[in-house]
Amino acid sequence: MAKALIGYLNSDLRDPRLASDNARLRARVAELEALVLRLSEENDRLVAARAAELLDERLQAQITEQAQEMQPA
Repeated sequence: MAKALIGYLNSDLRDPRLASDNARLRARVAELEALVLRLSEENDRLVAARAAELLDERLQAQITEQAQEMQPA
């Protein structure tokens, strides 16, 4: 078991190709995590903007209904 752990922990040091692949993959994962964060923030912003639009439309509809109810018959 100790031999397996030592082999696992030091695998990057023995093979430079594995070290470069590992570094490349870590950089790609970091890039993708940043993209997910940016898209999530953009989605939250768009959802909030759409909710504000819907609320504004609903308020405008209520104002229009109240104005029509106040019209003399």
